[in-house]
Amino acid sequence: MSLVSAFAPIWILTAVGYAACRRGLLGEAVASVLGRFVFHLAMPSALFLALSRMPLSGFAGRSLLAFAVSTAVVLGFGWVGASWLFGRNAGERPIWGMAAGYVNSANLGIPIATQVLGNVSFLAEVVLLQVLVVTPVILVALDRHSDPAGRIRVRRIASLPVRNPVILASLLGVACSAAGLHLPSTADASLTLLSGAAVPAALVALGASLHRTVPSRAEPAELAGLAVITALKLVAQPVIAYAAGLALHLSAPQLLAVVVCAGLPTAQNTFIYGQEYGVGEAVANRAVVVTTTLSLATLATAAALLG
Repeated sequence: MSLVSAFAPIWILTAVGYAACRRGLLGEAVASVLGRFVFHLAMPSALFLALSRMPLSGFAGRSLLAFAVSTAVVLGFGWVGASWLFGRNAGERPIWGMAAGYVNSANLGIPIATQVLGNVSFLAEVVLLQVLVVTPVILVALDRHSDPAGRIRVRRIASLPVRNPVILASLLGVACSAAGLHLPSTADASLTLLSGAAVPAALVALGASLHRTVPSRAEPAELAGLAVITALKLVAQPVIAYAAGLALHLSAPQLLAVVVCAGLPTAQNTFIYGQEYGVGEAVANRAVVVTTTLSLATLATAAALLG
């Protein structure tokens, strides 16, 4: 029951967004407006606060390596498979890769880690890996393909941290943590209020986008792509994490932590990034909904077998 209670708010808020859009309560542009609010304001605030308060020492190197291996393999396969198997254009491939291998480590990962693992220490390392390593790779690729000529320009990439609020906030958060700096109470309280809107606004935007983008009858190719992403996220990633953990001789508690974190569903950030750059929005929102719904079985199995 504890796992179900962790998932329930995700499902409810997504349904609220869908219903509100269907009834016309928030206007036609609600998904776009909320998505931009999350991307430019709420999410950067949440990432800055989380990273600025997170100690940067004491990493579990082998455990994080096992998780990183699973992320790299699955994300890479989703990225390349989008082209090889489904003929997706270069701009969509990063979103497909992210949908397959970028886990919901924040709003869903925290309650699940608390209930299944008893603490969130390893999850904090997963957050850092995704924010500081995986996210810049995804955003650099999306930024490149937003260029009309599709060129990699050194000056444009070098300026990405300044132009992209997610990366900038993450870097500032890490810098504050490393320097031991603390915000004035008023600024901290303001950012805390703003960051609190990130998750609910993203989920409402996700639900609203589902009403706009999900056709009455999905094409077979779309269903096949979603099935591949779901299998990569909920089966392949935890299995690869388990194999990597065994190869690295992790202890039973470490192995459980790695597999549970690898089995978390697709992060709603995938939809937010896809919407912001105008690529892969439909596959992203479906992947978030489907993997969030089905990941309960993956996590429960992992907890039963390894707990």
